Amino acid sequence: MITYNYESDFQLENEEIFSTWIEHVVLSEDKILGEVNYIFCDDEYLYKINVEYLDHDTLTDIISFDYSEGNLVQGDIFISIERVVDNASDFDVPFVEELKRVMIHGILHYCGYKDKSDSDEKLMRSKEDEKIKMFHVKH
Repeated sequence: MITYNYESDFQLENEEIFSTWIEHVVLSEDKILGEVNYIFCDDEYLYKINVEYLDHDTLTDIISFDYSEGNLVQGDIFISIERVVDNASDFDVPFVEELKRVMIHGILHYCGYKDKSDSDEKLMRSKEDEKIKMFHVKH
């Protein structure tokens, strides 16, 4: 089950389409979807979480708390819409494409992918691209 929570003015359009896509991504990794909560917020909200829970004094686009067990994918994914807007501009991509990348990034972490080393990050980017392409598949 996927839920969407809003701690800013942002509102995700077509929640059902995003949920279906995420469900398909989880299944494509031979995992089972548990409870995933997306919390869309602003920089200040996410910064406070970053400092309080991770002891990181920086802005970030996403923080995910992974509660997955075995093949069951579940957790809380906090996304700063301000960071996504800035990243989309920096990378010269449409906002919705960058939003999809960040949304699926958290799910991929829950599926076991890492991004700390160069090789892990390269695989993560490849998986993000692969899964974003699934968004366009008719369900």
